[in-house]
Amino acid sequence: MEFGRRDLLVAAATLAATSSGVARAAPDRKFGYAIIGLGYYGLQTILPQFVNCEHSRVTALVSGDRTKALATAAKYDVPERSIYTYADFDRIRDNPDVDIVYVCLPNSMHAEYTIRAAKAGKHVMCEKPMAISVAECEAMIRACKTAGKKLMIGYRCHFEPFNLEAMRLAKSGAAGKIRYVRSEHGFVQGDPNKWRLKRALSGGGSLMDMGIYSLQAARYMTGEEPIAVTARESTDRRDPRFREVEDMIEWTLEFPSGAIAGCQSMYSANQNHILLMGDKGRIELEPATRYDGNKMWTGRDGRETAITSPPPGPGKTQFAGQLDHLAECILDGREPIVSGEEGLRDMRIVEAIYRSVREGRTVKL
Repeated sequence: MEFGRRDLLVAAATLAATSSGVARAAPDRKFGYAIIGLGYYGLQTILPQFVNCEHSRVTALVSGDRTKALATAAKYDVPERSIYTYADFDRIRDNPDVDIVYVCLPNSMHAEYTIRAAKAGKHVMCEKPMAISVAECEAMIRACKTAGKKLMIGYRCHFEPFNLEAMRLAKSGAAGKIRYVRSEHGFVQGDPNKWRLKRALSGGGSLMDMGIYSLQAARYMTGEEPIAVTARESTDRRDPRFREVEDMIEWTLEFPSGAIAGCQSMYSANQNHILLMGDKGRIELEPATRYDGNKMWTGRDGRETAITSPPPGPGKTQFAGQLDHLAECILDGREPIVSGEEGLRDMRIVEAIYRSVREGRTVKL
């Protein structure tokens, strides 16, 4: 008899539970996700990915637009009884088909709905950035721990093959002693009415969006936590897009090993680049963190060797890998590799970057 990956996961989870003295029945169904927020990301990016999942399925929707919710439910075979509004969201506690709530809302709403989901007895996947302040992140972690539920942040690049291979190469010493990382992410934000340009919803500008990719890359490529940050901002406040939030922020991170990271985020140019330089070579990705089509090279001082087929990630796609990872963590009782604590670490650095800009000085971490 042949055993598939699901069988092995179930067997391992059951063995682990039994060996700890707590018998746990193996689930006979996929874990159910409620998607809260049917904006572009939830509707166009996350929902289509469940077809690629082994352990996850969509079982509920939360939206303020009844017409959109009904059409989406019909497309993904979600029963009408499992459609919720923001006002009656807390009723989700009574839905046994929902195991996980995926929060795909504007940044300023992440904390509220993560905490409400935990109080409703559901595990939580929350989009990045985790929240708009350190205090909110801590409250989210506390709520999930109190409820005994998992909290995972949607850092999809930790499930993307090229980024995973870059992390592996960097950690293995393929480029030698790491001296410098460059990470730049941005795009042209054209519509001044987008919620990301409204401080009350976003908590900030490009740093709270594309800057998370730059910050994450600096941390996962060096494998270290920074000890100091120096930042500066460049924003044309006459531009109607940037009346409330910043356009470009550039910051330098210092690490305990002596490595330096130069990072940037912006809403006025397209860029998607990660470069690591060591004393023996370099690792480069461009584009680095797209949904697909990423490219990678290694070399001594240039793009000498193209990496075209890195080892596969944990899922058919990075999104499926991410969705299934939380399901697997629930199944076997372990913490996600990108837990709430990971989101909190990022937010502490984000707050330090903004502080450095305001005060015009280096901020120790």
